Amino acid sequence: MLVKSQVKYIQSLGQKKFRDQEGVFVAEGPKIVSELLTASNVPLVTLYAVKEWLEKNHESLVSFSSPQVVEVRDSELERLSSLATPNQVVAVFGQPSFTALPPRDSGRIRLLLDSIQDPGNLGTIVRIADWFGLRHVVCSPESADVFNAKAVQSTMGSISRVRVTYEDPEEHIGRDDLPAYATTLGGTSLYKMERIDAGIIVIGNESKGIRDSLLQKISHHITIPRIGEAESLNAAVATGIVLSHLVSSQ
Repeated sequence: MLVKSQVKYIQSLGQKKFRDQEGVFVAEGPKIVSELLTASNVPLVTLYAVKEWLEKNHESLVSFSSPQVVEVRDSELERLSSLATPNQVVAVFGQPSFTALPPRDSGRIRLLLDSIQDPGNLGTIVRIADWFGLRHVVCSPESADVFNAKAVQSTMGSISRVRVTYEDPEEHIGRDDLPAYATTLGGTSLYKMERIDAGIIVIGNESKGIRDSLLQKISHHITIPRIGEAESLNAAVATGIVLSHLVSSQ
């Protein structure tokens, strides 16, 4: 039987201040929860699932103690879920630690996000970074929280493989010898650019783009040439296009 305190705790994690205090985040649904259970740097705190899911995933849960795994009814899962249609399992995980992960690249290419405010966009960008082998995404403090439920769902498990940090973007630029590339409407065509194996790729706010004070610190401005009549591109879509043409596959 699910108790009121458990429901209240899960619901409190919808707020960033409580997630930060506890050092946790919530993930929902069979695919993302199953993937995170295999991630050595994301510890399971508590998992709530319906009987069907628990029986199907018994082998992946044998290493966890009974207080960590709680069987619930569909009606109880609805009380825990932030989704319109709850999907079999809700889990609380510790926020990922990257100190124990073997370095899979030198971190010489990273994304810098300037005020990406939509959690879904942010989570999708993290997933795209993972696809192209990037291991670090830097966000301005105004950006959405990567541990927001919508952002977590959009990462589809990439949250365990891509380090996301928050810092002043203007201070980050120039901290090392990496060249910076700003995505703008009036830069050099992306299709004329050579592929890079090192650099900071800056993606701006969904509606305002990159702030002027940051643009002034960046010497390389690039653009995705517009062929049709659309006014703009979604930030995550633009990130995918830029990475596919700019990042070296070697």
